Amino acid sequence: MITGERVVTAAGGWGPTWQRHVAAYQLCAQFLGPEVVLDLGCGVGHSFELLAPRRTVGVDIDPEVLVGQERETVSADMRALPFGDATFGSVLAVQSLEHVPDPERVRDEAARVLAPGGCAVFVTPNRLTFGRVDEIIDPYHYIEYDADQLQALMSERFRDVALYGIFGSERVLALLDEQARLLEKVLALDRLGLRHRLPRRARQRLYDLGLTLTRRRSDPRTDLITVQDYSLGSDRLTEALDLVAVCRSPLPPISVE
Repeated sequence: MITGERVVTAAGGWGPTWQRHVAAYQLCAQFLGPEVVLDLGCGVGHSFELLAPRRTVGVDIDPEVLVGQERETVSADMRALPFGDATFGSVLAVQSLEHVPDPERVRDEAARVLAPGGCAVFVTPNRLTFGRVDEIIDPYHYIEYDADQLQALMSERFRDVALYGIFGSERVLALLDEQARLLEKVLALDRLGLRHRLPRRARQRLYDLGLTLTRRRSDPRTDLITVQDYSLGSDRLTEALDLVAVCRSPLPPISVE
């Protein structure tokens, strides 16, 4: 079963999505120092080798996805990490921030375990280019950001925040445009907005079914998409597929009275 939550293999998901996730690791490696990297919400650990020669530690709440990874892994909630302060030289969270209802806790834990001089990098979908601007379509996502919102979130705990975007090639954008048109046709069938009344688990099952059916269709164009179809930039962030927040110099925790 294909889900909207996990990218497992190129064969087990949609090729362009798989390559986009791999590209995130490859493109973000340049921001990380040589010390140990904490890979937050790592899933099956499909691309951590792209961070070599750095040693990485993978963290995921689901222990099953950690089985067989050829590195140190820890099953834990990324909002309450079982590590001491200033433990890691870098922290990388690829497509995981949006999967919790309180992402500020992930941010705070990343700031806490980051060693002095380290860097925390968060990669998350741009809400302006996926799904609908006014609605979170993926039922596995609790919150999605535009560039200004992500900047504001990270600036509360980091003194130095630089934003970048991951962009797709013309052939990637053509495929995504077709998917967007298909999505609008499907949503138009729900004129009463019944999807908003369904429990989250029911919406997830429907979402998984929809992905499974649409991605069974053979399309040779998807096989042509590679990591090279994705690039990193700092301009026109409203058009980016994913947003990348590169965060340094953690600020003291925000006190709650």
